[in-house]
Amino acid sequence: MNTGTTATAKDKVAAKLLEAKLIDEAALAKAKEIQKKDGGSLGQALIKSGAIDENGYVTFMSKVYNLPIIDIGTAEVDIACIDLIPADVATKFQVLPINRAGRVLTVAMANPSNIFAIDDIKFITGLDVQPAVAGEMSIKKAIDKFYATTDSLAAIMEGIEDDIELVEDDDDDDLQGQDGQNAPVVKLVNTLLAEAVKVGASDIHVEPYERNMRVRYRIDGVLSEVMEPPIKLKNAIISRMKIMAELDIAERRIPQDGRIKLKIGAKKVDLRVSTLPCIFGEKVVMRILDKGNLNLDLADFGMEEKAIEDINDAIASPFGMVLVTGPTGSGKTTTLYSCLSALNDSGRNIMTAEDPVEYNIDGINQVQVRDSVGLTFAAALKAFLRQDPNIVMVGEIRDLETGGIATKAALTGHLVLSTLHTNDAPSTINRMIDMGIEPFLVASSTVLIMAQRLVRRVCKNCKEEVELSSEALEDLGMKPGTSVFKGKGCEKCNGSGYSGRQGLYEVMPITPEIRELILDRASTTEIRHMAVKQGMLTLRDDGLIKVAKGATTIEEVLRETAVAD
Repeated sequence: MNTGTTATAKDKVAAKLLEAKLIDEAALAKAKEIQKKDGGSLGQALIKSGAIDENGYVTFMSKVYNLPIIDIGTAEVDIACIDLIPADVATKFQVLPINRAGRVLTVAMANPSNIFAIDDIKFITGLDVQPAVAGEMSIKKAIDKFYATTDSLAAIMEGIEDDIELVEDDDDDDLQGQDGQNAPVVKLVNTLLAEAVKVGASDIHVEPYERNMRVRYRIDGVLSEVMEPPIKLKNAIISRMKIMAELDIAERRIPQDGRIKLKIGAKKVDLRVSTLPCIFGEKVVMRILDKGNLNLDLADFGMEEKAIEDINDAIASPFGMVLVTGPTGSGKTTTLYSCLSALNDSGRNIMTAEDPVEYNIDGINQVQVRDSVGLTFAAALKAFLRQDPNIVMVGEIRDLETGGIATKAALTGHLVLSTLHTNDAPSTINRMIDMGIEPFLVASSTVLIMAQRLVRRVCKNCKEEVELSSEALEDLGMKPGTSVFKGKGCEKCNGSGYSGRQGLYEVMPITPEIRELILDRASTTEIRHMAVKQGMLTLRDDGLIKVAKGATTIEEVLRETAVAD
């Protein structure tokens, strides 16, 4: 009897979708195949297949059942109502209690036709249920967020924590599980780490506040909240993370840095750990360094052909300086590693000074900078020059001493690779001169400067074309008729419309003409105009090319780049 009722409801939804011409028979058949294979609701299968986006489906369901729509992202959820529906029931039926007025409980539902869910909630709560329609992915996120603060943590952690092991630094092959593996805090921390690796996060932020604590993951460059652990576990969670990173758990007054080596399933992962004392406790940020996701082939970076040729010519030079610029988190280190990987062979002595060493690369002598003991970038660079190097990488040029030694090394038969924090390639010249490095040293030592940014990629699973007028395209500097794409939002991209990241690159070789401008102390604008005249693509230009190729969106390019003078 139950099956018949459910089947009727499904048939009604499908029939109404067909009648409204929101889908066709082929799309329905494809969605049913996905539903048969992956399970879940028909609506979710339609969204996953790309037949309809989640907003369109929610609006449709609202009209069919004459129910209001709730935007969970902006709705005020009454925390007291969360306890009325157990976590397992909320997860089973994909529902979230929103608020209560007298004997009426408003519940957001992905599938308001599920009368069995409504009956069960009535029985459990003893209240009348007022359904409202919400997106299934929005409800899933909200369940993860709100029920993480309840006693259902064990359900979230089950099956994940047993796949994670700490790796001893001294013996990379000796994998040992830790004592107290069954302790709730150990399970919770293991779950956070394992889930972050699973979803492809680059950073984990654990932040204590006065009355609550939150955990956020940075995925594709954007932070999103994933959990609010119980505030009473605040100190225990932070202490567990510090123990794993071999930090002093008794010291809570000063920042500390450490490292964690993990094996999650068959994957080995390094985490760079930083603690910072805040007014309500220590904030912990962990950078996930996953060697399995490290791409060291410049050809796969999505650079334009001329940019790759210019870089390859520069790193093939026996001496000189190659600089990569951009803000923190723009992928500069990965680019330098890629250049070193292309140069790494038994005939060269390659040495790096890094803070910190993010990835270990066989065949390269890597040094961890430690300012506290006097091992600065400048000190390391001085020592390198007594070690018969061919190629030297300096993690960052921060001051005149480091910059001066690097430029002189580049002039005395060494290839030097380094980074600087500047907004674009041309402004790097005057940044070095402002540091106190003489223009003739900058002009004669520098071979190439590259600026870069990272933008989010359009999700290939839910990619769709966007119509823009010819005037709008021309205002952006694009040809009329250019196809522009965006992601609708699907299960694979967690509703964001983006999946992964793409680099934007501004590559400026130091040509004789640009060298003359440097010697004449020309402005950044003059240097940029000359570089563009000689074929350099600005970050904005390169971004618009990526937009035309369907790799990213206009919004991402405008967010990360500026119009050149």
